[in-house]
Amino acid sequence: MKVLTRRLQINSITSKEFEALIKLPANIRYEYFIKKVTDSGAIWGLYDNGWAMSSDDKERLLISFWPRKEFAEYCAYEEWSNYKAHCISLDEFISDWLPNMVEDQHKLSIFWNRDDSAVLEIQVLLNDLVKELKKY
Repeated sequence: MKVLTRRLQINSITSKEFEALIKLPANIRYEYFIKKVTDSGAIWGLYDNGWAMSSDDKERLLISFWPRKEFAEYCAYEEWSNYKAHCISLDEFISDWLPNMVEDQHKLSIFWNRDDSAVLEIQVLLNDLVKELKKY
């Protein structure tokens, strides 16, 4: 599936914006994630010989993603301290990543802030992304 995005935004975020966004509840950060990645066409993950993962209470693997490089880098600490932020195009994420994660039975951890994240099934994220993309 080919996704059309408005533009690839490569702009920085102010420290005031960063601090305000990182403190928001997980559900509001998730809404920001949807809007930001559909607008920019980019999703960020952490990588170091494999992608940053955690697990839920049922021991299912969660793959973590962020809407901006700065947020991913902020979470590259402790066990992820050697990880580097890597950009994934939204097109590739939807057409390649999500189907592979469904096959591998992974879940998503969206916009972790060192405290919590929105943990959800892949189909929920896909539906939300498609719904937001239709606005463009």
